[in-house]
Amino acid sequence: MSDLTNAAETAIVALLLNGTTWLTLAQDHAAPATSLYLSLHTADPGEAGDQTTNEVAYTNYARVAIVRTDSGWTVASGVGETAAVTTFPECGATPATATHFGIGTDASGAGNLLIHKELTSSRIISEGSSPEFAAGALTITAA
Repeated sequence: MSDLTNAAETAIVALLLNGTTWLTLAQDHAAPATSLYLSLHTADPGEAGDQTTNEVAYTNYARVAIVRTDSGWTVASGVGETAAVTTFPECGATPATATHFGIGTDASGAGNLLIHKELTSSRIISEGSSPEFAAGALTITAA
């Protein structure tokens, strides 16, 4: 089973077979997206979900932009992983527990969720804490 959503799988096939432009900026469909956005979720957003499906809602939460270059992602043998430490904003008064992460096209709003995956262990996000993941801690597999 791959970590890709239905939308991502369809877009990849269209890219390969039809030469369809993919991963463009939401506001300018002619320019390629330079970043993807990492999100945290309280449950699996599923293959048909969008970026808001089960997304955490702790105080001060925001998605984290990761550039689409080798300084953002390390890719080898069908596996991609974050190339640097990834830190989310500090939690305010309202806590949350993250069980999954997602990678999508938009900094906020519904956006296209491309990848969804369960974290290796749940993250309790409490007041004053900033969820952080070491380089290589978040991986995706295309197989």
